[in-house]
Amino acid sequence: MAETTVSFLLDKMSALLQEEVNLQRGVQHEVQYIKEELERHMAILRVADALEGKDPELKVWLQRVREIAEAMEDAIDEFNYQDNKSSSTFSKIKNMKARHEIASEIQQIKSRLEFISKERPSLYRVGSRLSPRLPPKIDSQGDALLLEEADLVGIDKPKKQLCDLLFSNEAGRFVIPIHGMGGLGKTTLAKQVYDDAKVKKRFKIHAWVSVSHPFQIEELLKDLVHQLHNVIGKPAPEEVGQMKSDKLKEVIKNLLQQSRYLIVLDDVWHINVWDSVKLALPNNNRGSRVMLTTRNKNVALYSCTELGKDFHPEFLPEQEAWSLFCRKTFQDNSCPPHLEEVCQKILKMCGGLPLAIVAIGGALTTTNKANIEEWQIVYRSFGSEIEGNDKLENMNKVLLLSFNELPYYLKSCLMYLSIFPEFHAIEHMRLIRLWIAEGFVIEEGGKTLEEVAESYLKELLDRSLLQVVEKTGDGRMKTCRMHDVLREIINLKSKDQNFATVVKEQSIVWPERVRRLSLVNTTHNIQQNRTTFQLRSLLMFALSDSLDHFSIQAVCSTGYKLLRVLDLQDAPLEVFPDGIVTLFLLKYLSLRNTKVKRIPSSIKKLKQLETLDLKHSHVTELPVEIVELHMLRHLLVYRYEVESYAYFHSRHGFKLAAPIGNMQSLQKLCFIEADQGGKALMVELGRLIQLRRLGIRKMREEDGAALCSSIEKMINLQSLSVTAIEDDKIIDIHNISSPPQFLQRLYLSGRLEKFPQWISTLKNLAKVHLKWSQLKEDPLVYLQGLPNLRHLELLHVYVGETLHFRAKGFPSLKILGLDDLDGLKHMIVEEGAMPGLKKLVMQRCKSFKQAPKGIEHLSKLKTIEFFDMPEELITALLPNGGQDNWRVQHVPAVYSSYWRDRDWDVYSLETFAERAYDCSHDAAMSSHEIRTLWKV
Repeated sequence: MAETTVSFLLDKMSALLQEEVNLQRGVQHEVQYIKEELERHMAILRVADALEGKDPELKVWLQRVREIAEAMEDAIDEFNYQDNKSSSTFSKIKNMKARHEIASEIQQIKSRLEFISKERPSLYRVGSRLSPRLPPKIDSQGDALLLEEADLVGIDKPKKQLCDLLFSNEAGRFVIPIHGMGGLGKTTLAKQVYDDAKVKKRFKIHAWVSVSHPFQIEELLKDLVHQLHNVIGKPAPEEVGQMKSDKLKEVIKNLLQQSRYLIVLDDVWHINVWDSVKLALPNNNRGSRVMLTTRNKNVALYSCTELGKDFHPEFLPEQEAWSLFCRKTFQDNSCPPHLEEVCQKILKMCGGLPLAIVAIGGALTTTNKANIEEWQIVYRSFGSEIEGNDKLENMNKVLLLSFNELPYYLKSCLMYLSIFPEFHAIEHMRLIRLWIAEGFVIEEGGKTLEEVAESYLKELLDRSLLQVVEKTGDGRMKTCRMHDVLREIINLKSKDQNFATVVKEQSIVWPERVRRLSLVNTTHNIQQNRTTFQLRSLLMFALSDSLDHFSIQAVCSTGYKLLRVLDLQDAPLEVFPDGIVTLFLLKYLSLRNTKVKRIPSSIKKLKQLETLDLKHSHVTELPVEIVELHMLRHLLVYRYEVESYAYFHSRHGFKLAAPIGNMQSLQKLCFIEADQGGKALMVELGRLIQLRRLGIRKMREEDGAALCSSIEKMINLQSLSVTAIEDDKIIDIHNISSPPQFLQRLYLSGRLEKFPQWISTLKNLAKVHLKWSQLKEDPLVYLQGLPNLRHLELLHVYVGETLHFRAKGFPSLKILGLDDLDGLKHMIVEEGAMPGLKKLVMQRCKSFKQAPKGIEHLSKLKTIEFFDMPEELITALLPNGGQDNWRVQHVPAVYSSYWRDRDWDVYSLETFAERAYDCSHDAAMSSHEIRTLWKV
């Protein structure tokens, strides 16, 4: 991680030197020297990070490099802090004194760097120690070797699925990549299939190649040549050992050309491996197959683009995981009853990962089964158990391979997740904004920092280092997390590198210096701690007490002044802490889900602020000085309240009596109330051409033309939400001749005199949510041709009796929600309409009593959910009515207290149906009120 620290510092130093700021005489030369000297260290740092755990001397040297880099970062940030202070005469005098101190600090840093540079290990020495980096078996197929002794439960089904792909009728070369995180059992599964007698009988010519890491193409090809000669019973020519890769590929191709073959490439890390090998594997139209295992989803998808299908093994379900755990922990005996509860907790930490279950279960075999306290200690200190147990060393190595393979900027991004509590689902946009504020995201030409960060997140997902927890209705990731075992290993790495400090209890021993601090369910008084503070980030989670004990005003103190991130989400705050406005370098400020009501005008001092998150706070008006924050990119000020028993309505945005068009950097603005600003505000919005998301509340009909004109200028807009000043008032949103072509999400709430026809031209629209439109014409006519529409919700939109879904209409629709369509009596679904629909939700359509005509054409439909619908309709959709390929859930209106919603997705009824069902006996409900019919 020294590479990471130094790399970010070099970027910061380059920016400082390019800006030609007013440094002290001679200091600029010293900064330049430090920069150049650290650049000379980079070649060693890139390879040394992977070895420091094995070489104590190297580890000490790397630690010194990190400390120097952090000290230099402190000096630069201190300089920037002083530069952002007030320009009064008194402040200028103090500023000059501070600059002299900074210059002295930089001189000391230079001296320290000169000293450790003399002790710098040679690249040759470090490189020689890295080869081999790990024992070959652990390096290339460690998860398989640790799992092969375990008769893995649940392997029969995926094995059969893979065999079916191998035996399919495809004549061309068919590629089957098996991808997933390390320890999932990919190699074990592939080996079970490869060794199957029926597979060997079908593929007379076969070979299993373990891909070395780092990849050596000629060695791989020579191995393959020898294996193929061995299987056909002939010795390989002696000259093979001298052949180059092109000749080796030619030999392999000739050997395979006339045969049906099966080649397995185990543990492929990079796309170039497949590119290097594929030309040697002929597409001979004999039903040949290639299997490969990989942790990288991109490798999997890339390898099967021509002909193939990727395969993703699942984590073990609860029952099968328990069976495996007991088999490894208690040697085929059942778990003693007194240990069952704690063992279930330990098993939960394994998260269904076979490697973790086998390794941890094996490590527990010697634990005293009579002493429950020993098992409780294992659970409470899970991370230290992983670190200190020799039996788990191989598991750690296997899982760390993926981390060690990351580029430096992704290592920081992944380690940052250690700040969040365990089992915490992390909102993906929150994570992206935090990464940007921390400086982890590197600018790329033509992309916003948010787009670059999004690509980082995707790469971590593709490398199987993160998991999606929840998606939005239109398929976007909403929350993510690390697997628990991987998280514990990364936490140990973070702790060792002093990357972040997580405080969960009062008695924790803190490191000597703290740079990122996460307080979890504690109000520990950090002022009384003797640790040295140069905090860059302070985040708090699950704080139940008053922050008086924590003394939030401590942010004014010396150790906090360089803060870049202050995340007080969910904190028990009622008043904006005055000390925050002295944090001149602050880039990220969140008071989300607090009771803060007022933002002071002095917030204008936070000139570096990029994110201000006041979502679900009680702030309803912002000071006019907010427009002086010219670097602000994300302004989120709104909260939802219950509008009726069936859905939520965002009633509160914010008012602003200032020229918001001055905030040229804004990318997200929601939700601004338009009733007071009127036409002038709508015109001002047209200056915000960087906007990606815009939310407007209390829109007046007479201001519609000005808004339409402004929207035409927002060429980057991806999400637009407009709500009328009252439910039955018109929103004039029709006159947009050139709508933003990147628009993906559209929310319109208010009466529409006619359907805005420009909507039908937006080929990128993925989600449309219309409320209170009261249209007399069928809106489906204008929506059915949208090629990427995945989620459609219509609430009190149409006053007609029939909705007609025509053939080939809505080709990508997955979720359809219909609510409060009082006049609706019939729904017609032609064959070929909505071919991918998975969920249909209907609420409060009191006249709709018959099953939709043609519903049998919806072959992908899995769930039908009803809220307060006629009982006749429920009966019509039961299996005895002819349908049994979906499940039906019905929540009567009496259970509206269970209905909750977040962020516009008001059609997720499953949880509430289940909770209502659980209460059915107490409520003496009839058999027709709640029915759950599971898919056959």
